[in-house]
Amino acid sequence: MAKIFVVDDEIGALTLIGIMLERGGFEVMKAQHANEALEMLENEKPDLFILDVMMPDVNGIELCKLIKERDDTKEIPVLILSARGDSKSVIQGIEAGAADYLLKPIFHNNLVEKVRSVLGIKT
Repeated sequence: MAKIFVVDDEIGALTLIGIMLERGGFEVMKAQHANEALEMLENEKPDLFILDVMMPDVNGIELCKLIKERDDTKEIPVLILSARGDSKSVIQGIEAGAADYLLKPIFHNNLVEKVRSVLGIKT
């Protein structure tokens, strides 16, 4: 079972995305901010990250850069999932190393299919 690490400061979004992924057959790790996420990475590594952009302290794009700079996580794919859909944000996310930039709100099937696609999981 693939492990997905979701980082979003909004508890409602974090819960909803977690439920979608669990129903899609994935194990889910959750954190509400970048520092918590980085701490958790010391003990456990996911198969994929899903990051919100608009978070306090360190935003999702900066967190993506930090993930891609680490030797132990640089090969793990990152999806950005954000309500911010302007072209500048999308370009920044991709330049930071994200495999894709998805817009909120997202439907269950679309999220699960995108995660499976990025991980190379056949349905």
